[in-house]
Amino acid sequence: MAEKDKSLKLQKWTKKDVVLVSVVYVINAIVFMLLFILVSLLNGVVEGKTVSEAFSNVSAIVDLGIIISLILAITALYFMFEDRDFLRKSSNSQMLFLIWELGALICFLSGKFINPYVRPLAVVAILTMFLSNSGTAIFSNFIFSTIMFVFDAFSDTLASFSSFSIVFFFAVGLFSGIIAIYSMKELYSRLKILLVSFLISLPSLICIILPMVDFGGGNFGLNLLSGALSGPFAAAAFIILLPAFEGLFKKITCFKLSELTDHKAKLIRKLITQAPGTFNHSIIVSNIAEACATAIGEDALLARTCAYYHDVGKLRRPEFFKENQADGINPHNDLTPELSANIIKSHTQDGYAFALKNRLPQAIADVCLQHHGTLPMLFFYDKAKKFTDGEVSLANYCYSGPKPQTKIAAIIMVADGAEAAVRSLKTRTRDTVTVAVKKIVSERMQLGQFDECELTIKEINIIIHTVINSLSGVYHDRIKYPKVSLEGVDIEMEHPRDEQ
Repeated sequence: MAEKDKSLKLQKWTKKDVVLVSVVYVINAIVFMLLFILVSLLNGVVEGKTVSEAFSNVSAIVDLGIIISLILAITALYFMFEDRDFLRKSSNSQMLFLIWELGALICFLSGKFINPYVRPLAVVAILTMFLSNSGTAIFSNFIFSTIMFVFDAFSDTLASFSSFSIVFFFAVGLFSGIIAIYSMKELYSRLKILLVSFLISLPSLICIILPMVDFGGGNFGLNLLSGALSGPFAAAAFIILLPAFEGLFKKITCFKLSELTDHKAKLIRKLITQAPGTFNHSIIVSNIAEACATAIGEDALLARTCAYYHDVGKLRRPEFFKENQADGINPHNDLTPELSANIIKSHTQDGYAFALKNRLPQAIADVCLQHHGTLPMLFFYDKAKKFTDGEVSLANYCYSGPKPQTKIAAIIMVADGAEAAVRSLKTRTRDTVTVAVKKIVSERMQLGQFDECELTIKEINIIIHTVINSLSGVYHDRIKYPKVSLEGVDIEMEHPRDEQ
């Protein structure tokens, strides 16, 4: 989902960041050791051992602690060199560790009490991919496969298997995760994920039919069935766990975005009923934003969702915005220009507050705040200049910002302004649409609105071309129908029905 999360600008680390990340790593090193102790105890209980017998090999526990420390050190080094911004945010590391810990616990319980081959080894890869990106998922899958190999080797979970066979389980986990990442990467439907999940079972099935694998006296048919169900089990575990991780770590996934763009979503319903003009405007902007995001390689679904909600702040005073005014009644006619400007520009702050209050993702709230940047409201500024002989401060008639911080926010700024400008045109030929869109983009560039979002000149030109195509399609010329009177025409005689 988050393939485009990486920024060209590395965030600066603070002492607080270093301390929090270090604490997370230390705590989770302890958690992994406690998890191993729990696994060993459960194994001992099942096999009828006492606590002292279960922990008779002290050197093995020490060795495990060293190995776990090395695994966590490798994890820290990987992110330090590959994705420092991911490592800087301690919640990201905690999310990854929690995925590994839950994955290990689920795999142990299912392997111990159901069948070793039914273990959902790919669930970690799937969760990491949808909550982060495929690169992180590949690394996470490798580390988790290593963790499970260490646990299997040290905890006697697979005591009935030969040590040679345990290596095959490491390979099963590794290849199952890789298959899951690349087969589910573009899937946005839970049903399709369940159907495709049977592909994840292939490494386990291959492992079962290999003659050199020791089945530990198990039933071949049961093993085969368990192996076939390992993929669907991983997919089912993913579907169950994903909402909890979305809420706990405030992550955006394609499933969350699909729910937010449903017209039954709370704020969308309010827009439809209380601000229908704003809703229709947002629909057009969302189509344009999605096309632009696709054209420059950004997250199209995120762009679409942000566009749906970019003007949600207008719900506070919908009648003060032109698209919602009926019967030509404009309340701004009775207000001072400064008060009108304050009402109009407040919709960005109101949108930000609405988004956070309704627990929308931070990325959507940020777009609500940034989609007008620090642009001036020239209509009210000009009106104010006519009302007074003194100096009028332009700063009082500018949006409070900040400027767009992401490419998606910049796309919505362009799409929003271009749609409004083209809608106001009397003639909407391709040439007039082109002139209007280029003027909108040129004004924003001159005012430095794209300075903080890493948008390149090439991408700006692509966006201009895409917006022109989109708006030309929306506001194309219609056929002028002739005024023909049908009075006195017998339609029944002109078009007789077929005889039965």
